[in-house]
Amino acid sequence: MWSHRHLPSSVLRRCFLLVAILIKLEDPKGSIIYKQERLGKDNKPFMIYKFRSMVEGAEKKTGPVLATQNDDRITKVGKFIRATRLDELPQLFNVLKGDMSLVGPRPERSFFIEQLSKEHLDYAYRNTVQPGITGYAQIMGKYSTEAEDKLRFDLYYIRNYTFWLDIVIMLKTFTVLLDKTKAEGTDSKKKWKRASKNKDGNVTA
Repeated sequence: MWSHRHLPSSVLRRCFLLVAILIKLEDPKGSIIYKQERLGKDNKPFMIYKFRSMVEGAEKKTGPVLATQNDDRITKVGKFIRATRLDELPQLFNVLKGDMSLVGPRPERSFFIEQLSKEHLDYAYRNTVQPGITGYAQIMGKYSTEAEDKLRFDLYYIRNYTFWLDIVIMLKTFTVLLDKTKAEGTDSKKKWKRASKNKDGNVTA
């Protein structure tokens, strides 16, 4: 007999199975789970788990690169699971292992932390707390939100943390799942303009 207590685990199992089947149908030889080293609380490295949403070896030729809008490395299934955030489901195992929390600043790679810490002095402060699957920056912004704005959201969360703030963030995360624009990649044009700024702050052509 089914009960409400069986519902969450049953839904999760079905979601895991469905996503795994879809990934394998599109790329039978490819892996289902993607693992990557991130830095957690106090800069402790750990392996984060995600459903693979890009082609195998997406960064072999380029090195660490953020996903962009209309990124051709993202698979067809990848676009769907990113838009619905189903690609993040395996991070529940990271929560069970103690590497992550349900709510907190998103964990980042050391490569980007080093870069962004040079641009934003307070960036390293994000790693004084447990990273999360969802966070204040995720419900207030989107994937393509500027790093400076995401940092502002993360710092607000850290400085104003309460249990009820976590509850609000988790509830609002469900509405975010329905907004596909939240999962869009960074704007490559914006990235190019930032990279081409000279020391006086002017954009060069």
